[in-house]
Amino acid sequence: MANDQTLDELMGMLGDFGRYQGFQFALHLMAALTAGLHMLSLVTVAAVPEHRCFIDGLDTVNGSYADHSFDVLKEYIPLTSDGSLDSCSMYTSGNQTVPCVSYMWSSEYYKSSRTIEWELVCDRRWMGALAQTIYMLGVFTGAVWLGGLADKVGRKKVFCWSGLLQLILGVAVAFTPEYYSFLVIRYLYGIFGSAGSYITGFVLTMELVGPSKRTPCGITFQAMFAFGICLVAGWGAIIHDRQILQVIYGLHGLLFIAHWFVMDESPRWLWMQNRRREAIDIIAKAVKMNGRGLKVDKEYYLSKDKGHFEEEAAPSQAGLADLFKTPNLRKMTLNVCLCWFANSITYYGLSLSSGKLGGNPFLILFLMAIVEMPSYIAISFLLDKLGRRSITSSLMIVGGICCIVAAYLTKGSIESTTIVMFGKLFIAGSFAVIYNYSAELFPTVVRNSGMGLGSMCARLAGAATPMIILFDSFDPKIPAVIFGVISLISGTWVLFLPETSGKAMPQSLVDGENFGRGDTAFSSCLGRNRTHAEDQPQAQQMVTIRR
Repeated sequence: MANDQTLDELMGMLGDFGRYQGFQFALHLMAALTAGLHMLSLVTVAAVPEHRCFIDGLDTVNGSYADHSFDVLKEYIPLTSDGSLDSCSMYTSGNQTVPCVSYMWSSEYYKSSRTIEWELVCDRRWMGALAQTIYMLGVFTGAVWLGGLADKVGRKKVFCWSGLLQLILGVAVAFTPEYYSFLVIRYLYGIFGSAGSYITGFVLTMELVGPSKRTPCGITFQAMFAFGICLVAGWGAIIHDRQILQVIYGLHGLLFIAHWFVMDESPRWLWMQNRRREAIDIIAKAVKMNGRGLKVDKEYYLSKDKGHFEEEAAPSQAGLADLFKTPNLRKMTLNVCLCWFANSITYYGLSLSSGKLGGNPFLILFLMAIVEMPSYIAISFLLDKLGRRSITSSLMIVGGICCIVAAYLTKGSIESTTIVMFGKLFIAGSFAVIYNYSAELFPTVVRNSGMGLGSMCARLAGAATPMIILFDSFDPKIPAVIFGVISLISGTWVLFLPETSGKAMPQSLVDGENFGRGDTAFSSCLGRNRTHAEDQPQAQQMVTIRR
């Protein structure tokens, strides 16, 4: 990997976080906001209201879901095991049970939705789940494809084009009249709506701010994603027409129009593309904006000897396959992949199930997003004090227990809703930590590959989540128990990962294989930490800033 001392010197003139980084960071954060908004837009746009069979001779076309009392309806509709009306079947005149031909929908919270329009319930319920899965597969595609594209054509281009396309697709999907064309646009919407700008925005921030600010900035990205979910709930509560609601969601892409003119490309990317004058111009502007009293001698840095580059030819050939070639790296990689998968499947499982909790669904969705904030605030203060391993494992284990406990409480009760909220709080916290933890575990030569692999596992989990939720047709407890068990298994396995807090990050594949060897939560507790100082990579030397 190239270690360009000239670039390090230039970036050091900026400081870790000044006015310039703050302004650019605010622009990048808008991608996190819209990513959360688009990710869960289907919760309201394709909401599933309470429903029952339309009863000929009892209901009228212009009638209401609540026109008749429970005592009247139970003569026409069979009861479920918990004593409620079956939402998918009715009695014939011969007292035989048959599936619904058409439905009556509750209008208490939703006046229209894709589910009502296409009757995506009962034997067609899988079609609603598929729409969310297709979106998640789009996010997966975007994470894989656009991440590599940004390395080739630039972060800003991918960011801004993704913003424009999420505006176009977010509005277009509202007017799609047919289900299968709707799926196609949802897939494209996922690529650009919750992957393109979000991933490149995160990378732009990490390449611009100093080491001391990467943790709080990364966690702030997670918090803004949660605020995007709050917007889903807020707009859903105000606008009851599903078409207008989706248009409003799509129009949030207008936030990115100004980015074409006011957001800068990553100086690090420009430098590595040999576009040094552009990189130095941006850094000079940033130094001036930060007001540090320094002046960038552009001609001096442009004419500096290329000998300042230190190339390591062999490690540059490292790739994804190298993560599985040696035993310690392979063990850590599989552990991290499961951790990303478990966090994602539990996080989205709880989020997508919010409509099944008792009470106002918009308020529940809002609370399930806002409840993440205390977790992010606490992590910002505790992450460096308690360590990545202990926080990640504890939050996942407690979150998994909450999921399982909630499954056995009365559906819609205050107790069940409260436990689910706590589960979301803990899982959101561990999901935020795993970004930083993964980056510190993987050696530099394969760090991007390792992070990309973890992100792919998370997107696959997101795609699988809507389908797992369908298992509640057999038993309402099954999805929550599955989420909880996966979280418990992964949270326990995390204890076998090495701690990274306060340690220099591994650089080469050899460093990665030796990193944390023998360091587990159990060896640490028993005083048998077998990690040797010579196994650890040496800390990088600070670069003297030319004033």
